[in-house]
Amino acid sequence: MTTASIQQLLSKMTLQEKIAQLIQLAGPFFKGSNQQGEITGPMAEMPITDEHVLNAGSVLGVSGAAEVISIQKKHLEENRLGIPLLFMADIIHGYKTIFPVPLAIGCSWDLELAQKSAEAAAREAAVSGVHVTFAPMVDLVRDPRWGRVMESTGEDPYLNSCFAQAFVKGFQSTDLSNNPDAVAACVKHFAAYGAVEAGRDYNTVDMSERQLRESYLPAYKAALDAGCEMVMTAFNTVDGIPATGNKELMRSLLREEWGFDGVLISDWGAVKELIPHGVAEDEKEAAKKALLAGVDIEMMTECYVQHLEELIEEGSIKLELLDEAVLRILALKEKLGLFDNPYRSADVEKEKEITGHPDHRRTAREIAAKSCVLLKNENQVLPLKKEQQLALVGPFADSQDLLGPWAGVGDQKEAVSLKEAFEHTSSSFLTAKGCGIQDGTLEQMNEAINAASQADVIIAALGESSSMSGEANNRTNIQLPKVQLEFLKKLAALNKPIITVLFNGRPLDLSGVAEFSDAILEAWYPGSEGGNAVADLLFGHVNPSGKLSMSFPVNVGQVPVYYNHFNTGRPKGAPDAQEHYVSDYMDAPNSPLFPFGYGLSYTAFSYQNLELSTEILDEKSVIEASITVTNTGKEAGEEIVQFYIRDISGETVRPMKELKDFKRISLSPGESAEVQFTITEDQLRYHHQDLSFSSDNGAFELFIGKNSQEVLSRTFTLTKKGGQY
Repeated sequence: MTTASIQQLLSKMTLQEKIAQLIQLAGPFFKGSNQQGEITGPMAEMPITDEHVLNAGSVLGVSGAAEVISIQKKHLEENRLGIPLLFMADIIHGYKTIFPVPLAIGCSWDLELAQKSAEAAAREAAVSGVHVTFAPMVDLVRDPRWGRVMESTGEDPYLNSCFAQAFVKGFQSTDLSNNPDAVAACVKHFAAYGAVEAGRDYNTVDMSERQLRESYLPAYKAALDAGCEMVMTAFNTVDGIPATGNKELMRSLLREEWGFDGVLISDWGAVKELIPHGVAEDEKEAAKKALLAGVDIEMMTECYVQHLEELIEEGSIKLELLDEAVLRILALKEKLGLFDNPYRSADVEKEKEITGHPDHRRTAREIAAKSCVLLKNENQVLPLKKEQQLALVGPFADSQDLLGPWAGVGDQKEAVSLKEAFEHTSSSFLTAKGCGIQDGTLEQMNEAINAASQADVIIAALGESSSMSGEANNRTNIQLPKVQLEFLKKLAALNKPIITVLFNGRPLDLSGVAEFSDAILEAWYPGSEGGNAVADLLFGHVNPSGKLSMSFPVNVGQVPVYYNHFNTGRPKGAPDAQEHYVSDYMDAPNSPLFPFGYGLSYTAFSYQNLELSTEILDEKSVIEASITVTNTGKEAGEEIVQFYIRDISGETVRPMKELKDFKRISLSPGESAEVQFTITEDQLRYHHQDLSFSSDNGAFELFIGKNSQEVLSRTFTLTKKGGQY
C-alpha cells in the first residue's frame, strides 16, 4: 500500500473509525483471544463497546503466533475496511530466551553483543506475532532506589546513547519493511523518567531545561537518529506539566525541533492520569490536552473514544490533528507490510523452532558473562581451582529466579541455576540454601553452616528476588535483606574465603557484604543462561571484563552519587580548602564505593605514556591522544579503555568528567597495545545559558584510564577564531 493508498483509506473512514484507531486495548477485549471472558478489575470498568473493539488500532500484551493469528483473523472478518491490528508487547531483554537485564548489558560495554541480543529477541518476538516492542528504555538513572534502574543502561548520556542505537538497530534491522525477523522499536520514557524524585515510580521530575538537554535527552535523540519508529510518553512531569499532555515537549521539541514523525504512544493509563496530576478537570480535557500534545495512541484508557468526537464537533480539536495521528498509525502498519500480510511473521510451527533457539542461548551465555562485574578479589581467591572443596550456599545457590522483571515469556524453569552449572563444572561441592530472600529457618542456616565448614572456599549466592526490582518496586533500604546479612556474617565466622555472588536489579548498599567477602561478583539478573555464565567466570573459563555503568554508593545516604557531577565552590580536597567548611559528609566519603566504569579482571592492566599529537585544537583540526596499555598479569584478558574530558572553565558549570569514547582491547600476558582516541571540537560543545549548543575557547583536561577514577590526564587548549563556535 502506498502513501496515496493510505490517504485514500483515510478518506473512507468515518469519524468514529478514525478515533478508534487511536486506542490500544489488552488482548482479553478481542474476539479470538484465549483470554476472552477474563476481563476483570479496572479493565471491566472501562466503557469500551464492541464497536470500539471492532475498530481499535492496536493490541497490548498479546504474543504467541496462534493467538495473534486468531485475533487478527476475527478482527479482519468484522472490520469494515479490513484495517489490520498492530500487536505490541514489552520485549525488554528477551522474548523466550532471556538476556541479562539492560543495566547488566550496559556493564558489558559491548555494543555488538547488545545489538545481537536485540536481534535474537526480535526474531523470537516476530515469529510469535509481535510487531512492536516497548524498548529500548533509555532513561538516564542516578538513583538506585528506583526499581526501574534495571531497565536502563546506566548513568552516562554517551554510553546510554550508544546502547540506545545498538538496541534499535538490533530490533529493527536495517530494513524493517523487508525483514520478517525485525520488530519496530519504541523508545521510552520521553522524557527524563529516570530522574523521578526520591527514586519513587510515577513521581515528579523537576529540572532545568539545560540539564534536561545536557544529560537526559541525548539517548532518546540517539534512538531516533537510528530510525526508532515509536516513542512512549513518560508518567512524570516535565517543567511542571505531565509528559503525556506536554505540548512544548512533544510538539515543539520532539516533532518540530527533532523532526520525529513516527507514532507517539502514551504509557499505560497516562492520558487519564492527567486528571490526578491536576492539569485536566475531567476525561474530556485530558483527551484534548493529550491530542494537542501529539499523542497518537492512548494505551488502556478511554478518553479519546469517549470525547474526541465531541471535541472535534465543537471545534476544540481540529479534524486535521486527528487525521495526522491516524495517518501515522496507518503508515506504520504499511511499513510493517500488514495490509499485504496482516499476520506478518507469525508462524506456529516456526515459533517452536526459533523461540529459545540454541544459538540464542549461546548469545545469552556470552553476554551474561560479559555483563557480570568483578567488584572485589582479595588475595586472588578467584578463579576457583579444580582441587578445592567448595560450598555453594545461599538463596540463589539453586534458584532459577535469574530472569528478572520484564522477562517476556521466558520460563524460570528453563533458566540454568548456579547449582546446575556447578554440576557440569565441579566434581567437589556441597550445597545448601541457608536462608530465603527475606526470611529463613534455623534448620536451613545450620545445614548451610555445616556444608560451609567442610569446604575450602565458600560461594555465597545472595541477592534480591525479581519481584524486588522493576516497575513500582522502589526501595529506601537498598541493602541485602537482614536475614542474608546475618547469614553472611555467620559464614565469615568460619574464617574461610568467601566469594559473594550477587543477583539483583540495582546497585546495592553493600554494607555488611563488602567487609565479609574476599571476592564479590555482581551478576545482576543474568537471564536464561545465568548459572552457566557465572560458573564460567568463577572457574576461570572466562575472564571478567564487565565495568559498572552505574555507581555503587557507600550507603543510601549518598544517593544520588554519580561520576559526572558538578564541582562546588568549596570542593573537598582543593589546595586552599578549609578543613571543615567544604562540601562533604561527616560520616562518609563523597566518592562511591565502586565508581562508574569500575570492574576487575583476573589479570592486571597498566596505563602508561599518555601522549597528545598537539596541545592546541581549533574547529578544523583534531588531536590524537594515545596511551599504552599493557597486560601485566598472567592471564589473557579484555580491557575497556575509557576516555573522558573536562571543560575546566565554561559559561555554565561543567561536569568533573564526561565520557566521550571507549575501546575494548584483548591482550595476552605481557602484551602491550597503543590505544588512540581522536579529540574534535564538536566533542567539547555543550548547552549554554541561552541553550545554544557550542564550545568555548580555553583549557580542557582529558583523562584515559580503567574507570572514571583511575586515570592519567593531560591538558590541551581550544583556540577557535571568534571564540564560541
